[in-house]
Amino acid sequence: MTESQSGPVILITGCSTGIGRHCALELQARGWRVFATARQPSDVEALIEQGLTDSLRLDVDDDVSIQQAVDRLLGQTNGRIDAVFNNAGFGQPGALEDLPREALREQFETNLFGAHAVIRAVLPAMRARGYGRIIQHSSVLGFIALPWRGAYNASKYALEGMTDTLRHELHGSGIDAVLIQTGPVTSRFRANGWQKFQRWVTVESSVHRSAYDAVIERLEGDGEPSFTLGAEAIARKLIRALEAHRPKPRYHVTVPTHLFKGLKRLLPSRALDTVIRWINA
Repeated sequence: MTESQSGPVILITGCSTGIGRHCALELQARGWRVFATARQPSDVEALIEQGLTDSLRLDVDDDVSIQQAVDRLLGQTNGRIDAVFNNAGFGQPGALEDLPREALREQFETNLFGAHAVIRAVLPAMRARGYGRIIQHSSVLGFIALPWRGAYNASKYALEGMTDTLRHELHGSGIDAVLIQTGPVTSRFRANGWQKFQRWVTVESSVHRSAYDAVIERLEGDGEPSFTLGAEAIARKLIRALEAHRPKPRYHVTVPTHLFKGLKRLLPSRALDTVIRWINA
């Protein structure tokens, strides 16, 4: 076996671009055997060409696809899986009153139900070995709500609640459930969000039409928000969460995440609302 084949095994979702792909390459360089996954076969081929030879097709919106990928992984590792990084996700922009039920279903299908299905697929193998790390890619918007991001907020709040519950239910099993809460990070997040916004939001008939000017400018813009970090910042926290003897329940990435965590502890709700509206403006 090569070093990557004999090292600890991790499954990572959402590796077609950006954060997932960068983290997969970083972990492989550290000796992990990385099963990077993507939804499109062409993206899987691209991952293999980059040296991630164990890459698999996995669509988090499809339970059959998830189980097939996990079964294939376990078949190649003699039943071993040490960790999973639920990274796949997207953000649906738009005021909540402008988003139909189908848009919220789509948001939750990927960001919450997909992560849940991956966890259910890997837990039997982790329990059999008495060890595992479940790392969830959450967000500052998993504990702070911003306007025009309600669907994404709701999905990440739910992911945080699900992971906190898992931490209790897995106590004593040797399996840890960990959240990585990120702020602005360089990725295709805004480009993907712009596509979803155009699909589901009818700007012309919305009472929020004037507010959407700023939303559209942000989604279409080439510049990055203040305090934006590269994918390597997430990779560093992911490595800590994976390799710590006793991982923290939460790891924060970017200045805004640390700032809002402190403000939420210190300020009453109405005061925090005022600060958020000021920053959002």
